[in-house]
Amino acid sequence: MPDGTMPMSKKEVELKLELAPASLPALKKVPLLRALKVPSKRTSEISVYFDTDKHKLRRKGLMLRVRRIGKRRVQTIKAAGNAVPFERDEWEAEIAGEEPDLSLACGTALEPLVNAKLRRQLKPLFETRVRRTVYPVADDSRAIALTIDRGTIDTGSRSAPLCEVELELERGTIAELFDVARELTRAVPAHLAVKSKSERGYELMDDKQDAPVKAGAVDLPATANTREGFQIIGRACLKQIVGNEPALVKGDPEGVHQMRVGLRRLRAAISLFSALLRDAQTASIKAELKWLTGELGPARELDVLVKRVLASVQRQHARWDGVPSLSRELVEKREAALARAQDAVKSARFRTLAIEVAAWIEAGQWTKPQDELAHDPGNLSIAVSAAEQLARRWRKVRKKGKALAQLDARSRHKLRIQAKKLRYAGEFFAGVFTCKRAAKRREQFLAALECLQDGLGDLNDIAVHEQRMAAIGIRRRRSNPKRTFAAGLLTGREDARMELAMAAATQAYGDFAKVKPFWS
Repeated sequence: MPDGTMPMSKKEVELKLELAPASLPALKKVPLLRALKVPSKRTSEISVYFDTDKHKLRRKGLMLRVRRIGKRRVQTIKAAGNAVPFERDEWEAEIAGEEPDLSLACGTALEPLVNAKLRRQLKPLFETRVRRTVYPVADDSRAIALTIDRGTIDTGSRSAPLCEVELELERGTIAELFDVARELTRAVPAHLAVKSKSERGYELMDDKQDAPVKAGAVDLPATANTREGFQIIGRACLKQIVGNEPALVKGDPEGVHQMRVGLRRLRAAISLFSALLRDAQTASIKAELKWLTGELGPARELDVLVKRVLASVQRQHARWDGVPSLSRELVEKREAALARAQDAVKSARFRTLAIEVAAWIEAGQWTKPQDELAHDPGNLSIAVSAAEQLARRWRKVRKKGKALAQLDARSRHKLRIQAKKLRYAGEFFAGVFTCKRAAKRREQFLAALECLQDGLGDLNDIAVHEQRMAAIGIRRRRSNPKRTFAAGLLTGREDARMELAMAAATQAYGDFAKVKPFWS
């Protein structure tokens, strides 16, 4: 493209896979690549990413880079928007120098931010250096650029290796893009990547490349229909699930917790949109999500038990008979449960699950209009379906919460799940109800609901801890009376907390019952 021409705009539809460099020889032997008649193209590329010291572009969901390919310099602007991580708006233009040419931001997502201040503050932050190999995968129905990038991300003070496969759709359907991804992941242990190179660069700058990932805000426009709404929510949930893989594999308990949060949010979203998700493929996805949730559950529960209950007993009664022995046993159980969670996430089953969930969100059976129905639930306005779901679940929590003090542990747990789903729904649909009054009410509603959820969570923790300690006490009663005594001590401490915890939860429910709905 000649210098000074307007940037070319396109919608980039892309899927990324990460893999170890040692897997590259096996990848290149995949029949799909060996059968290609067109030779691959190899280049060396250096990409410099620009932003301000306060990362203004990043906060706005934008990326600006200048890539050097031989003697050419190509400026690229990308905007993620709602489509993270598989689809982005992109504007490219060839430029003359090493610095960005902001005159070419006209007509792009960057244009509203361009002013004299931004021009002064813009600076290079990090760069990637890669050896790129592009394989053109094409037939009568599809054309996909399969790119292997191997190199480094460098911030000047830190660097990290880079080895990934990019599948960019040039012609065809996104379902065909996932077909290629499946073929590759069956051949090598590659896994779905939900972070762009720029995201990884920012994390490297902040020394947070393997940090746990909390739930991100869901940018759900009020103009969306129900089908579009679930896709946007599903993508955000999947990004949190997959994004916590590095932290969990490293053994960070917070990574376990945040992956479980992502799973709960996705399962809650499936429940919220159940009228749309009635197909066999969804049922299979739900079963696999339940499997993964079960593999992670013991690690989280034992971590909470050790940190909140055992640590307190150790401080006050470290020398009591049986406490040291019981402490060792619980810590060993926690480590074994963490190893189980790590094995699950490192397994081929998890890698397959991530790909299949992504394919289901983007091109699953549920995405097809239900022509046989006079009323397709996917075409319903998200504002209408959101208000219906929030009202229905709000009534359930209010009705069951009135009898909180009389509920047994199982019923309290069900109420806790209902409250959690209502809270997730309130967060998912935050962008749908945007008037000033709705925003204020939403803030009050979610704050009161969070307090209720915390109170119910504390009651549930007490019940789970008592069950675990009772089981240990029963097993050890004959062989180790001292350890049985220590287990009883922990159970007694939890039981003693019950009255205060119930009072706090009841008060939280009373406060929640007074708040007004924000969707009406």
